[in-house]
Amino acid sequence: MEGTINLADRVIISGFFLVMLGIGFFFSSRMKNLQDYFSGSRSIPWWLSGTSLYMSTFSAFTFVSYSELAYKYGFVSIFIWWLVVVSVTLSAWLFASRWRRAVATSALEYIEVRYNTSLRQGLAFLGIPLIVIDDGLKLYAIGNLVSLYMGYELKEAIFYSGTIMLAYTFLGGLWAVLITDFVQFIVLLAAVLVLVPLSLQKVGGLSEFIEGMPPGFMKPITGDVYTPWFLISFTLIMFLSYSTRWSLVQRYYSVRTDKEARRVGYFVAILTLVATPILFFPAMAARVYELPVQDTKNVYGMICRSLLPVGMLGMMIAAMFSATMSMLSSDYNATAAVITNDVYKRFWGKAATDKKLVWVGRLATLVIGLLALGIGLVIESWAGDGDLFQVMAQLASVLIPPVGIPMLIGLISRRISARAAMVGFMMGAGCGFAAFALSSTTGNFSIPILGSFQFVELKGVGWMTWITSVPTLLGMYGASYVFATTSHEKERIGAFVDHVSAHGEPDDSKGETTPIDFAPLSLVGYAIGFLGAIAASATWIVAGWGKGWITMAVGGVMIVIGIGSVLLQKKNREMEEL
Repeated sequence: MEGTINLADRVIISGFFLVMLGIGFFFSSRMKNLQDYFSGSRSIPWWLSGTSLYMSTFSAFTFVSYSELAYKYGFVSIFIWWLVVVSVTLSAWLFASRWRRAVATSALEYIEVRYNTSLRQGLAFLGIPLIVIDDGLKLYAIGNLVSLYMGYELKEAIFYSGTIMLAYTFLGGLWAVLITDFVQFIVLLAAVLVLVPLSLQKVGGLSEFIEGMPPGFMKPITGDVYTPWFLISFTLIMFLSYSTRWSLVQRYYSVRTDKEARRVGYFVAILTLVATPILFFPAMAARVYELPVQDTKNVYGMICRSLLPVGMLGMMIAAMFSATMSMLSSDYNATAAVITNDVYKRFWGKAATDKKLVWVGRLATLVIGLLALGIGLVIESWAGDGDLFQVMAQLASVLIPPVGIPMLIGLISRRISARAAMVGFMMGAGCGFAAFALSSTTGNFSIPILGSFQFVELKGVGWMTWITSVPTLLGMYGASYVFATTSHEKERIGAFVDHVSAHGEPDDSKGETTPIDFAPLSLVGYAIGFLGAIAASATWIVAGWGKGWITMAVGGVMIVIGIGSVLLQKKNREMEEL
C-alpha cells in the first residue's frame, strides 16, 4: 500500500475544503440577526446538534495527544476518554434543559439576570483567553499533522490550517458550523473504519495483538502520571467543561425543546462510548507491531502513512482537519457570540441594528480566529517534547473551575448572591494563577499526612483542579453568609431559578424557534455525495481499481449515503405536507 501524499490525496483534500467553503457561502446571506448567526434561530434538529457537539469535543489535538497516550500506555487513553461519557450524561441530565431556558444567544447572557453585569464581564474576560489559548494548542496539533503529511514547514501548515478553518465560520455562523460538522463526522467515520482493520491485519490479528501487548498495557491507570487521583480530578474538569464551555452548551440552547436538549447530550455519550476504542486502537496496535517512531506526537500520522492506500490518506487528512475544524469553528462562533452580545452590545451597541450586529459577530469571529492562529505560531516556536495532553489538562484545571462553578451554581441555587459569586470567582482565579506562578519556582512544601512535594507539581491536574475549585466554592458560600441579600435580589433570583427549573415550565419557555427555508438533511446529503464522488473518481483516475479499490468503495458508500439523505428529506417533507 502507498502511504505518501499523491495527486488523488491532494484532489480529495481540495474537494473537502471546497465543500466546506461552499457551505459557508450558502449560509452567508441567510444570517439576518444574532439568533440566526449564534443559535441557528433555535431551530436545530437534535441529531444535528448532537453530532456537532460530539465533533466539537475532539480535534487533531486528540489524534496527536491521545494517540501518543495510547501508544505509550495503552488502554488508559480509552479509559480517560470514557470519562467523558459520565461527564456528558450528567451534564445533559442536570443542565441541558436549564441552559435552553436560560439562554437565547450567548452562554453568558443569563449571568446579568441571575447575578450582575460585573460578573458577566469578569467571566467573559477570563473565559475568552482560556478558549483562545486552547484553540492555539489545537492549531499547533493540526499543523504537526499537515506538516508530516504534506511536507510543509510547520509554521506554514499552522497558517494554512487556521485560515481555512476561519473562513467558513466567518461566513455562515452556527448553521454552517453544524452542517459542516455532520459532513466532517461522516468523513472521519469512513477514514477511521478503514484504518482499524488495516491495523489489525498489520499486527497479525486479535490474538497476536493480545499476546504481543507490553505488560500493563490494558490497565486503566498508570502508577506515575495517570493515577486514580488524576482521573477523579480530570473527571471534574470534564464535567465542568461539558456543562459550561460556551461552544458545547450552545448545542443545548440551539435546539427546539427541552427534551431535545437532553437528547443531544445522551446521543454524545453513546457516540463516545462506541467510537473511542475504534479511534485509538490503531495507536495501540502500532506499539505491538513496533512501528518505528522517533517522536510519539507523530504516531498517528506515521500509522496512516504506513498503512493507508491511495486516496485514503487524503481522506484521513481531511478527517483530521474535520475534527479540528469542528472544534475550532464551534469555539470561534461561541466566543464571538460572547464578545458581540456580552461586550459590544452591552457597552456600545445597545441601539445597533440586526445587520450591524451580525457584522460585529463576523468581525469578532475573525479576531478570535486570528488570535488563535497567532498563539499556535507562538507555541510552535517554544514547544518541546512535553506531553501535549498534560499541557491541555493543566490549562483547563487553572481556568475552567473559576468560570464554570459560578455559571452552574447560578442555574440551580437560590442562595448565592452576585457579590458572593464574584468573591468565589476572584478567589478561585487568584489561587489558580498564584499556584501556577509558584510552580515555576524551585523548592519543596509539605502537608501533614500527605508528605513532601515539589512546587512544580502544583500545576498538575491533580493539584490545580482543587486549588481552583475549592476556593471558588468556599468563597461563594462563605460570602453568601457575609453579604446580605436584599429582598429585591431574592425575588429576582427566585424567579430566575423557577424559570429554569427542570420541572418548572414547558418546553417552549425561552425564546421562539424560527422556520428555516432549507432542508438540512438534503444539504448534508449533497455534500457527502459530492465528496464521495470526488474520492472515487480521483482515485480511479490516478491509481485504478487494483490499488484504489478501498477508497473507491468508500466513495461509493458515501454517494449512497448522500442519495439516501436527500430521498429521506424529501419523504419527510411530503409526510409533513399531508
